Amino acid sequence: MQNAYEAGTAIAIVAGIVGYFVVVRKSSFAAHALSHIGFAGGAGAALFGISPVLGLLAFTTVGGSSIAVLSPRAARRDVNIGIVLAFMLGIGLLFADLYSYITGGNSIFVYSILFGEILAISSSWAWPFGDVQLTLIASVVILAVLAVVYRPLLFSSLDEDVAEAKGLPTFALGIIFMLLIAVATSIAVQVVGVLLIFSLMVTPAAIALQLANRPRLAIMISIAIAVAATWAGLFIAYFTIYPVSFFITSIVFILYLLVRSANWFFKSRRIVRGTESQIGTI
Repeated sequence: MQNAYEAGTAIAIVAGIVGYFVVVRKSSFAAHALSHIGFAGGAGAALFGISPVLGLLAFTTVGGSSIAVLSPRAARRDVNIGIVLAFMLGIGLLFADLYSYITGGNSIFVYSILFGEILAISSSWAWPFGDVQLTLIASVVILAVLAVVYRPLLFSSLDEDVAEAKGLPTFALGIIFMLLIAVATSIAVQVVGVLLIFSLMVTPAAIALQLANRPRLAIMISIAIAVAATWAGLFIAYFTIYPVSFFITSIVFILYLLVRSANWFFKSRRIVRGTESQIGTI
């Protein structure tokens, strides 16, 4: 549980920040694709007996770079993402079959990659690459890079055409952003798995954008939601037999529905009041 809280907190902070840019840049499909590409990396790492996190990082980094190079414009990446995703899933299936054949049909690692197994994270400072240690290092690197490219990345995310016209290196920023998604996805897979990555990478940011218009405030809200959901999921799972990822995904999904419903309710009331005032004026 201590290892899970350490890694989970770091992952939630990173997912909350990167997820904001994912939503603003309309790159949810890219994050989804990179999580599945990470499945191939995790399966390959298990096959060769190394840390699955290293395999995830290697494959998502290569996959993210390939997507960014094949399609520099963020709004036109769907086809290239689908092509790279299909190829990587084929490799992942091959690695999984080879691993199952070698180990006699053991599929536990496949389950942990697909759905997350944060309680299985290794000791914080295991040598040479403990999962928690690697997660913390990767999180610090992501936050440092984001601090450097925050303003130009935000500008290009809000209006890529204007940013390019102003002389910003949008192509380089696109590659950097895809690499950030790749690393963030790799470490987030430990919590919720490749199939549930949206619960931390997209949903908290989507909720935050419903509550705030200013970028910094929205990012802070996104981080708070991701961290709170991770902590609550770990706390509840400790007293039950059900997986942590189920509680995390359920918490953020229910919160998203509540926020959307509240926004719809207050918007409807404003419309009704505006209509009544116009009728009264007439």
